[in-house]
Amino acid sequence: MTSHRNGSTGVSEFLLNCFVKSPSWQLWLSLPLSLLFLLAMGANATLLITIRLEASLHEPMYYLLSLLSLLDMVLCLTVIPKVLAIFWFDLRSISFVACFIQMYIMNCFLAMESCTFMVMAYDRYVAICHPLRYPSIITNQFIAKVAIFILARNALLTMSVPILSARLHYCGRNVIENCICANMSVSRLSCDDVTINRLLQFAGGWTLLGSDLILIFLSYTLILRAVLRFKAEGAVVKALSTCGSHFILILFFSTILLVFVLTHVAKKKVSPDVPVLLNVLHHVIPAALNPIVYGVRTQEIKQGIQRLLKKGW
Repeated sequence: MTSHRNGSTGVSEFLLNCFVKSPSWQLWLSLPLSLLFLLAMGANATLLITIRLEASLHEPMYYLLSLLSLLDMVLCLTVIPKVLAIFWFDLRSISFVACFIQMYIMNCFLAMESCTFMVMAYDRYVAICHPLRYPSIITNQFIAKVAIFILARNALLTMSVPILSARLHYCGRNVIENCICANMSVSRLSCDDVTINRLLQFAGGWTLLGSDLILIFLSYTLILRAVLRFKAEGAVVKALSTCGSHFILILFFSTILLVFVLTHVAKKKVSPDVPVLLNVLHHVIPAALNPIVYGVRTQEIKQGIQRLLKKGW
């Protein structure tokens, strides 16, 4: 639509056109997607309430887990309700401003989540490699500083992507072939050269997410090296079990992200709807599974949930 000019553009709203090549996907995907969304919101809310009400869980590791749950909930609420509204009610329109707000939140909170995983890996490194120093290093003050760092770093460094995209000149085309306002899906509608946008997206993604993954890999390499030196019977199993939940969460996060990147690289060999599907699922599958993994594998959280349920009954 071109009802009035909005900054440098004549477009006042965009239309999100999901699954152009496979429209039938909307029908069979709507039910599992809605169930995953409800699971993600319910499980993360339960985890947050449990950590808030259980005094035994007022420790730095669980504060980091609370931060991860909050980030997951925001990402879900930013993406999934709009996708379901498209599937169920064909509400494909999204205003110019709302589109770029969604783009910013997705980029910012995805980077925050990656950064949180990196800090959690450092937490496990200190717990296993320097257990005697752990209480003096990983303190509540440390977590507060980390939270400020995660917020400031990612809020500032991801701001340029939506700003540059919003400043492009959109001269009429407004149909986004995606379920969400992804940077390149929106930018390619403009009449301007989007090379800078493409390079900025690539550089920003690999700088933020890439550096976090390198530090996570380094942390686990040092943990593995330290664990292999343990000679006490059962010490290796105990040490690795403390990292199990965190490692599974990183696996959920990175696997979908890796598949998403690979499908973009090989986009001539796969349907263009596959990256769209993976992008949507990446905002809900880790969010739904993260609290369940921690709830099942962490005895303290499991006991805290059980006590809350008993009080509720």
